[in-house]
Amino acid sequence: MTDPGILHIETATNICSVALSKGEDLIAIRESDEDKSHGALLSVFMREVMKEGQIKPTDLHAISVSKGPGSYTGLRIGVSATKGFGYALDLPIIGIDTLLALAIGAKSSDYIQNLITQYPDLLLCPLLDARRMEVYSGFYTLEDELFRKVSADIIDENSYKNILDSRPVVFFGNGSQKVKEIIQHPQAFFIEDIVPSAKNMIPLSLQFFQNQEFEDTAYFEPYYLKDFVATTPKKKLL
Repeated sequence: MTDPGILHIETATNICSVALSKGEDLIAIRESDEDKSHGALLSVFMREVMKEGQIKPTDLHAISVSKGPGSYTGLRIGVSATKGFGYALDLPIIGIDTLLALAIGAKSSDYIQNLITQYPDLLLCPLLDARRMEVYSGFYTLEDELFRKVSADIIDENSYKNILDSRPVVFFGNGSQKVKEIIQHPQAFFIEDIVPSAKNMIPLSLQFFQNQEFEDTAYFEPYYLKDFVATTPKKKLL
């Protein structure tokens, strides 16, 4: 088979990102950090990247989506669009771990590359904001292997101490700022401006495609990690 054409969708955070790849190559990408814009922008971005890449929907070989953890609303929108597109075109669906894709993208930053030369046993820890003092976290080796299972953590001054006492860790993602304000450890490093992007999903999606590792379109659901808790506004006292 020629290099597969894959459409990639990333909506797990406030970032709405869509990319088109051909084999290992990024062909086109659209991204926005406008809050609560996923519903309005996602289908537009999908059309635009295919138009720019001169690829018709029927020419695609698969569609990949960031499956979580992350924002409930963002994940629902992304997975729903992916399933609808997959059903309509009979395309296989590839689910990509949001945190792993974020870690893979972060490794290309100059800051982390410099840390790697100093600390060859460095761990990568993407953190996504889960509101209040909670974050979704994943710890990965430089070989993209999961070091500690993905979890939802309530942050205090002792968070991740056992890991930090044994290995240096670089934290990044939109949940890293709240961690930086609380955790003070000589082996804890922080980098800003690392955000999810559909382009970071390309190597993982290609690997999954080649191995024929696809989701069951009928039953595929986002990886929410924790149950959604709906809140109601407090009544005003007269």
